[in-house]
Amino acid sequence: MLIDLPGLTKVKDLVKEKIFFGHEPSAELIAILTVYFVQGILGLARLAVSFFLKDELLLSPAQVSALLGIVALPWIIKPVFGFISDGLPIFGYRRRPYLILSGILGAISWVCLATIVHSSWAATLAIALGSLSVAVSDVIADSLVVERARAESQASAGSLQSLCWGASALGGLLTAYFSGMLLEHFTTRTVFWITASFPLIVSAVAWLIAETPIRKNSQDNNSNNPPSTKHQLKQLRQAVTQKAIWLPTAFVFVWLATPTADAAFFFFSTNELHFQPEFLGRVRLVTSGASLIGIWIFQRFLKGVSFRKIFAWSTVLSSVLGMTMLLLVTHTNRTLGIDDHWFSLGDSLILTVMGQIAYMPVLVLAARLCPPGVEATLFAVLMSVSNLANMVSYEFGAIIMHWLGITESNFELLWLLVIITNLSTLLPLPFIRWLPANDPQADLPTLELASVTNAEEPLLPNLVP
Repeated sequence: MLIDLPGLTKVKDLVKEKIFFGHEPSAELIAILTVYFVQGILGLARLAVSFFLKDELLLSPAQVSALLGIVALPWIIKPVFGFISDGLPIFGYRRRPYLILSGILGAISWVCLATIVHSSWAATLAIALGSLSVAVSDVIADSLVVERARAESQASAGSLQSLCWGASALGGLLTAYFSGMLLEHFTTRTVFWITASFPLIVSAVAWLIAETPIRKNSQDNNSNNPPSTKHQLKQLRQAVTQKAIWLPTAFVFVWLATPTADAAFFFFSTNELHFQPEFLGRVRLVTSGASLIGIWIFQRFLKGVSFRKIFAWSTVLSSVLGMTMLLLVTHTNRTLGIDDHWFSLGDSLILTVMGQIAYMPVLVLAARLCPPGVEATLFAVLMSVSNLANMVSYEFGAIIMHWLGITESNFELLWLLVIITNLSTLLPLPFIRWLPANDPQADLPTLELASVTNAEEPLLPNLVP
């Protein structure tokens, strides 16, 4: 006989509300969150990769920036992975096998970095392979997230994205400090060996995805058979030609494509400021915690605010606050009595919070722009545009560094790079009206669904608003 203890139901509801942002906990939700969590813990090797490219392969800041742009290529072709997953099931399954393969592929890439990579081209291929692994697992998780996100009301929009990015930020938080501390005691290749085990977690949790095998010879039009590629392309074309979809997408591209100076700052902090790996791990710990703060602020106070307001204010504030890096670059902070280490920690904290608040609406907007029938594919297209913009940002940064003559030992014009990169973030503001003023779903077209919606339902049996 089961006894309902006083307050037990209330406690369960509270746990669901606080931990899962109101979403019903299930094995599939745990699997989705684990995929994002693993993306976060892969940050354990981020500093190791940077030091590997700088100290062992002897690349310049411009070369590192260019390389980082190239390895982002798998994220740009994410829709291809969506089409492959939807149209080419493995043993009748469209999700689970691809998660398993992505984990194995990721492990192989890190093992290669730990053993056989000794040139910049080999490093580019190995890192790109790891990027491909994460991109494939990400597109599978995204397809499940979008289905859930579309069921959210405008008032709760962004709660699932907050939950998923919170899982990723938590993974980054848990490994941030160790990313630097390990480099104080071990080689970069040892860190790569350790990291090689993480993608296999994705392969393991893939079995938690609730998926019904596709019946090849079913005569029922509403069966589990996937929609044809031709039908998907027709629906995708219908969607992307809608002004309500391509205008916000164009704005996001312009907003994210502005040049970045990340590679130059890494070389400046290690060569000019002599920051050690352990301290850089502390900085990553602070930024990971700041990401969680930014997600919480968005979820708690801003998820009901219009996209235009969030983008406008966050862009202006980020640009103004980003100029504080001039104090560090010109060593003015020392004149003010602020140590380089403390200034870097405080500046990273504030800028990361603002950056995370600014980026959350991108995810929410992308999810809510997807009409029924092409959710996974169109979301992958929208996020690929975002990733293409990030690649352009790195390449623009590399070009400007080359023009200014910034190298691993010359930071004379780094102050000018700071000004250029920060002022360029204001360029998209004249196009702010390209973003929807209200809920973007209200302006979406009604597409010809045919059997697509019915085909998706058996694969996602435990979804609730």
